[in-house]
Formats: sequence, structure tokens, C-alpha cells
Amino acid sequence: MSEQRLVYLDNNATTRVAPEVVEAMLPCLTEHWGNPSSAYSLAAEPARLIEEAREHVARLIGTNSRNIVFTSCGTESNNAALQGATLANPAKQHVVTTAVEHSANIKFCRQLEKRGYEVTHLPVDLDGAIDLCDLQAAIRQDTAIVSIMWANNETGVLFPIEEIAAICRSHGVLFHTDAVQVAGKVPIDVRELGVDFLSLSAHKLRAPKGIGVLYVKTGVPFQPYIVGGGQERGQRGGTENVANIVAFGRAAELALSHLDDENTRVRALRDKLENGIFKAIKGSVRNGGGEPRLPNTTNIGFDGVEAEAALLLLDREGICASSGSACTTGSIEPSHVLAAMNVPLSRSKGSLRFSLGIENTEEDVDRLLEKLPPIIERLRDVSPEALGQAGEPLAAAY
Repeated sequence: MSEQRLVYLDNNATTRVAPEVVEAMLPCLTEHWGNPSSAYSLAAEPARLIEEAREHVARLIGTNSRNIVFTSCGTESNNAALQGATLANPAKQHVVTTAVEHSANIKFCRQLEKRGYEVTHLPVDLDGAIDLCDLQAAIRQDTAIVSIMWANNETGVLFPIEEIAAICRSHGVLFHTDAVQVAGKVPIDVRELGVDFLSLSAHKLRAPKGIGVLYVKTGVPFQPYIVGGGQERGQRGGTENVANIVAFGRAAELALSHLDDENTRVRALRDKLENGIFKAIKGSVRNGGGEPRLPNTTNIGFDGVEAEAALLLLDREGICASSGSACTTGSIEPSHVLAAMNVPLSRSKGSLRFSLGIENTEEDVDRLLEKLPPIIERLRDVSPEALGQAGEPLAAAY
């Protein structure tokens, strides 16, 4: 009897590395292993492969390859944008961001506050949207940078980045966007957007973990976050991770070729998943459903359920999903994103994120729709509310 196929619905956390990407990076580990910064001929091919990958990533976001800085991950890219902008403008001690950013931004801003900076966290409404009037009012003469994510990693809600960039430009303020969840799902043209900095992470694009990109607009004041031997044109020190850079380049090529699939077939699967859940499970509510959002993401709350218990039972059925960002897994606190949206605690505690990818099929969605309703019913049956005993453990459901 063959093993049942794993149903992976957590592509916002990470993606399976594509076979084409593995094939592209292997020669960098076997044949072209020289240090690309060296002067001898062994270094020539790794150096060429890096620049070829840089071109592919640049095409993915509509820019020149000279604006691409390779980093270790999206977190470093976000940190580098904030650090670089503040170091380049030491007299400006104010930063604007939102209450629903990735932890990479939120925690770095806390570090800035310890260094004497003031940080304004823009609120969001019940749908997860920001009010652009709040942004206008928040920008000050001493604002060093505005950093607002393009797509929320938990809800998929998209912010109007082009309009935000225009507001920042009118105030003469630098603007950074975390586009980690957007690449490969929504077309990106940084020239049309008007952003100064943009962050990407390869492992959201079917490439390995451990490689990211920071787009730095030409002429923007920027100080390197990591100082070393002058690699990346002096914008990021450290010996280049050749194999992963090449992997990112190949993944960028694939992502461009799959954009239509993401926005048609994957979107249709996402909608089928949502509609099936709403039809089969009473009291299920989409979080952030009133705003434009990524074609692959949905976040659904189930009253009377603990999300972690539901995830455990789904895992036993060979189905992977999440309760929010993988970077906060294990936290006993409710999602800061849903809290900022004023989602009731009873719903946020029972909220699950499903994020699809190009490898998902109709059969995957059908399997979730078969397994999830009885799991939710089972958990509700043993919830403290159903039993009338506050604090009743959920162990019986396992």
C-alpha cells in the first residue's frame, strides 16, 4: 500500500526546492567551487554565475542588476534597509512602520528605540488595511525611513505600495517595503512602484533557505549593514554564497514563468478551499477578507478551537498548515497581526493560515475539505465552552 501524498499548505513559511533549482546549484558545489573574489581562473566561472543570477533576480523585479544586493535572508534584507537608512541619515531619529510587520522589522525597531529613536507603528482596521491619512500625518521632518510590508505574511493582505511610495517621495523620505511574500505571486516593477529599498527571500520562491536580496535604488544614501571585504560592490561584506545565489537566480526565472499560474489556477484553488470551509464549518470567518490580497493565501478563524490542537490533528492526517508566521511558532501569545486587526481573541486563538503553491492540486484541497470539518467539530466538542468547565484540557481530542 503506497504512502498517502503529503498535503503541504504552508508555502508562506517556505517552499519545496524546485528540481531545476537543485540542478542549477549543484555544479557550484562540485566543479565551480572557487572563491569568486579571487584573481585566478578558478574564480572566473563562480563570478560569472553570480552576475548571471543577479540579472535573473533583477528581471524578476524590473530593475538593473547593479541595484541587486545579495544577503543571507529576508530578515537581513529588512534589517539592512533600516540600518542603512538610519546610519546614512544620523540626524533623523524617527521611523514609521505598521503594527502588522514581520518580526524582523518589529524587533529591529525595538532595537532602534533602545538607541533613542522614535518609532511610529501605524494601526490597521479589521480588514488589516492602513489609513493613508495616518501615514501622511505620521511623517515628520526627522523621519529617516518608512518601512511597510507589501503583503502580510499571515493574512495575505496587500498594502497600496505605489501610493505609499508616492506619499514618502512627496515628503522626501526614504521608503522600504518587505516584498518577501509577494515575489512570484504578484508582478513587481520597482521603477513603477517608486520604492527605495525592497526585500526578497529565496526560500519563498522554491530555492534554498539562507539567501535573500535587498534592492537598493540608484543614488539612495545607504550604509552597509555587514562590513567586510567589499563584496557586493561594497554594500554587503562576506564571501558570496555562490550555490545559493545561483539557486536564487534560477528560482527567479521559474517564478516569472509561473506568475500566470499563481494568479489563475492557484487563486482558484484558494477560493475553492475557502468556499468549501465556509460551507462545511459554521462559525468560520476569513481574517482580512475585505482587502486585496495574495492569490495563494487565506487566514480563517474558527471559534471555540485552539489552532495548535487543530494543526496537530491535521499533521496526523498528513496535512501541513500554520497558525501564522513560522518565525513566531512556539509563542504563547496570540498573533500580533490579528491582535492589531482587533480580531476577537476567541477567533484569533483558533485561526489557521493556508498558503498554497504551484505544486498544489485539486486533490490536496479536497483532502483538506474532507479532514478539517470533523477535526474542528471534534475540538469544539471537547472545548471548555462545550463542556462548561473552564480550563478543561484538550488532551481527549488527541
